[in-house]
Amino acid sequence: MENTAHTSKDTIEYYKAQNERLEMEKEALEAKLKWYEEQFRLSQQRRFESSSEKTDSEQLSLFNEAEDTANPTVEEPTVETITYKRKKQKGQRDQKLENLPTETIEYRLSNEEQVCSCCGGDLHEMSTEMRKELKVIPAQVKVVEHVRYVYSCRHCEHNEIKTPIVTAKMPEPVFPGSLASPSAMAYTMEQKYVEGMPLYRQEKHLERFGVSISRQTLANWIVYGANTWLELIYDEMRAQLLELDALHADETTLQVLSEPERPATSTSYIWLYRSGQEDIPIVLYDYQQTRAAKHPRRFLEGFQGYLHVDGYPGYNGLPNVVLVGCWAHARRNFTEALKALPESAATTSVKAKEGLAFCNKLFDIERDLKDVSPQERYEKRLERSQPVLDAFSAWLREQTPRVLPKSALGKAIKYCRNQWERLEAFLKDGRLEIDNNRAERSIKPFVIGRKNWIFSNTAKGAKSSAIIYSIVETAKENGLNPFNYLSYLFEELPNMDTTDKEKLAQFLPWSVSLPQECRVPEI
Repeated sequence: MENTAHTSKDTIEYYKAQNERLEMEKEALEAKLKWYEEQFRLSQQRRFESSSEKTDSEQLSLFNEAEDTANPTVEEPTVETITYKRKKQKGQRDQKLENLPTETIEYRLSNEEQVCSCCGGDLHEMSTEMRKELKVIPAQVKVVEHVRYVYSCRHCEHNEIKTPIVTAKMPEPVFPGSLASPSAMAYTMEQKYVEGMPLYRQEKHLERFGVSISRQTLANWIVYGANTWLELIYDEMRAQLLELDALHADETTLQVLSEPERPATSTSYIWLYRSGQEDIPIVLYDYQQTRAAKHPRRFLEGFQGYLHVDGYPGYNGLPNVVLVGCWAHARRNFTEALKALPESAATTSVKAKEGLAFCNKLFDIERDLKDVSPQERYEKRLERSQPVLDAFSAWLREQTPRVLPKSALGKAIKYCRNQWERLEAFLKDGRLEIDNNRAERSIKPFVIGRKNWIFSNTAKGAKSSAIIYSIVETAKENGLNPFNYLSYLFEELPNMDTTDKEKLAQFLPWSVSLPQECRVPEI
């Protein structure tokens, strides 16, 4: 037996098998090495190179923003220059100034100075010279005392057994037993959720006004205002959102420190749902502990129509919903595949560029159709985009066996093939969009704000944050000033019957019944 075993190792078949095994191991190791090299190049690119996408000015460092953007060679425009440009564009010379209150300061000579230096005669007003400048008035804090008077009848006091008492009407407080006024509550929310100022910085800011209010108190104002008043508006917005038939969805992470039976390092999620380009802007955020599929299923219960999403499978299986994929994600994958390749990979580089070219062609067609009607867009897409999709689909099938599945290019191809039904769904209706960038743009304010305050302390606070973000972002997209709108809500809602849906609808961000001061002045 030993001789037989020894002999078998000396056969040519044995060494062929060994050689094949070693070749397979070598190929696997080379593929793994290429994958690590791709990841290294991508990480270097992300770390040191500028992004190909447009940089958001809000992401500039707070410390060096002035130095980065200052340019002493640029001449500062005058008010006259600004209004002159407005006249050329919109035909209204003083349009910008008309939206601002004006204060006039006059400078005259005294009676003693109105004497001619030549002949000693009296001077008269010949003309005037004027300059204009913008004056900024910082926030002010003052105490408002609400005093209502109680009245009784003198005659009844002296002659009758019962004396009628009449009390003057006074607005209901936005937060009973609290110092919070409608404007104070609105200002605290606006500073945190629009300007990104965390509560500990607001606390210090108020101290410089001579006001000592702890961040805990400010947090109480926020939670009470959101859960008592703003949630009423949020619920009405959600009801109207679900009546639409084309929405966008996305999600991002959030850390909540104090959740029952969960470590402080646990990752929670903010889900975003919003309206599309053809409907009134509605932007809603929903806080949940996980990224589970049950959350969009619950939130979108009753919705029927199209839903723009990325490649996350958590949206699969939504009843009566057609998922519309995101070509921006597909294009981004091919862009990263190009960045991950070494300069020597000429053949693979050509293939990645071919895939990217298909994506770019579809976006070029969309730019041409930007201003046409939904019906014309639907027809032109079938005429122009459908052939591109057919050619791209054939190209993907052809390239699949030729690339390493775990390479960046392999992943880009796999993404498109796995998402193909979603990716071609935008052809079904001219109102649909080719990407989910609308949702990504709407979730960006939350992501930027999250960088400033990092986490929420409690789940209750996270839910309040979701409600407030929903209100202010929807307000902004409907042309409202968030502070003025929040102040208006906090003044009016405590003094009305909030169960009256018709009256409540007059306070939604797109309502034509909102006062003009809630709206951002047109420029």
